[in-house]
Amino acid sequence: MPKPTPETASAANVESPDALWPLAAQGDREAAERLAACTYRTVFGALVKLSGDPDLAADLTQETYRKAWAALPGFRGGSAFTSWLYRIAYTTFLNHVRRPARLVPLDEGEAASLTHPDPPSIDTLRRAEEESLVRRALLTLPGELAFVVTARYWGEVPVGEIAKVQGISSVAVRKRLKKAFGLLGAALEVTQ
Repeated sequence: MPKPTPETASAANVESPDALWPLAAQGDREAAERLAACTYRTVFGALVKLSGDPDLAADLTQETYRKAWAALPGFRGGSAFTSWLYRIAYTTFLNHVRRPARLVPLDEGEAASLTHPDPPSIDTLRRAEEESLVRRALLTLPGELAFVVTARYWGEVPVGEIAKVQGISSVAVRKRLKKAFGLLGAALEVTQ
């Protein structure tokens, strides 16, 4: 597929990330805003699934776009823009997880005011615990295995695009997925 140029993107007036990024890379603010608008939901959703925390995911999404805009002039279109952006989001998440946690003590008055008005239901708690178990098991996988699983199923990145971003074949991506699912299954059996 030929790489879109700013002229063809403007002429087509398409809201496709692959048509918008060349314009954004040249400094077109409107194209950058449209690019963010058409990719935000996917990036944020993937980061919510990775982190399990919508507030943290919002912060990580903002950091992802900050990094992406800084790196956009160097993006050459070797893969789909959304695949490239997902890789930045995933790396941003991993950097957050690896960073030492800062603990801020609360005084007793602040802690007492933090009660939730509507306690969650048993089903909500059970689902949250299951998601947490999967997330923790996923983080125990080697990096290349965790990336292909999260990219494919949480980032909804096609296998062919994962292959381009990773510099491997589609067959190798499928093998990594199979190996990752075997390891995840074993890790989840141990926790039950």
